[in-house]
Amino acid sequence: MNKGAVIAISSIGLAQALKIPFHYAKTQEWKPDLFLASGGMPSSHSAGVSSLTTYVALTKGVRSIDFALSLVYGIIVMYDAQGIRRQTGELTLKVNDLDELIDKIHEDDPVEFEEKSPDPLKEMLGHQPKEVLGGALFGMAMGFAGYLLTKKR
Repeated sequence: MNKGAVIAISSIGLAQALKIPFHYAKTQEWKPDLFLASGGMPSSHSAGVSSLTTYVALTKGVRSIDFALSLVYGIIVMYDAQGIRRQTGELTLKVNDLDELIDKIHEDDPVEFEEKSPDPLKEMLGHQPKEVLGGALFGMAMGFAGYLLTKKR
């Protein structure tokens, strides 16, 4: 199998696994289901693309087309993870609030409506910038370790 793919997929899996102890350290709540969840620290998206980009840089060089493709792909993925996907998650909270408000309007018994604000501890579609940075740094370390473990002596 392709060594770069194995390193990137391993980085994604390890980053997903790290979400569980990171969440526990922050909230004292043990949630193994975070292994399959999106969002959270560290970003597995960032870990995967940055480990691949690091590995490609070390094996092919930064002047290679392989590195250029990996770098541009990685930038797009990380931008999307912390920008568009996070905004979509926050918009979803607003839509859910609106749906709840409409339900309350149609009831005979009025109930006071309270708008919910996005909570960064809740599972979101995207990542905070620090989560993307954490994933990128973790991925770079994984890419470097993968390079050291796979290079021919």
